[in-house]
Amino acid sequence: MKLEGKVAVVTGAASGMGKAIAQVFAKEGAKVIVADLNIAGAEQVVEEIVKNGGTAKAIEVNVAKLADIENMIDTAVNEFGTLDILVNNAGIMDGFEPVGDISEEKWDLIFDVNTKAVMRSMRKAVPIFLEKGKGIIINIASTGGLNGAHAGAAYGASKHAVVGLTKNTGFMYAKEGIRCNAIAPGAVNTNISASMTNVNQFGLSRAGVAHAVSPRTGEPEEIAQAALFLASDESSFVNGTVLVVDGGWTAAF
Repeated sequence: MKLEGKVAVVTGAASGMGKAIAQVFAKEGAKVIVADLNIAGAEQVVEEIVKNGGTAKAIEVNVAKLADIENMIDTAVNEFGTLDILVNNAGIMDGFEPVGDISEEKWDLIFDVNTKAVMRSMRKAVPIFLEKGKGIIINIASTGGLNGAHAGAAYGASKHAVVGLTKNTGFMYAKEGIRCNAIAPGAVNTNISASMTNVNQFGLSRAGVAHAVSPRTGEPEEIAQAALFLASDESSFVNGTVLVVDGGWTAAF
């Protein structure tokens, strides 16, 4: 059991990659806070974890709200006594809008969910980790955070920001026992497309040029295994970096 006795928070854990991460972490011995705006889905994930012998608690969290994020971390400490691992997985897509077409409202929404929420969760968790002298942060970025043609301007910029935040944090707290890494998934079989509205056909056509060379679509469980590696002692010397998990897609660029 690679995470025996650990306490983990996973955002966006009612489905997709977050669900798979929560399940794998619980299987490996962690007590998991399953956080999601979809509380019914989160509770179902908890039921499955408990049925399989794990420990978890569901909590309704809108990561765009500061109070929800702070309550999420407080709940982990109150329920399980501490926090060891923070996984910032929750995220939404834009509508493939290029910069000439992005609205103020869409830009702000994407950054509130994909970037500011990550910063806020990390900011809340870091004092706990500093007191413990150790802690692990895993941010789910995207190949869109490393390349320019995988989504629209807002999503790409928000994930580039997550990559920068990850690298800065990994370096800043390296001597304090805190490791901060990101995973950059390629195309993965999740329901994130449900967050897309009013898809920009020009932007989609341009992004499609890059998407056409993706070897295959990954499964959430494949991302979860990468997260398990970063959460475990097996990655003790891995810090401030981005692990690309995309089936070889971006190796072409």
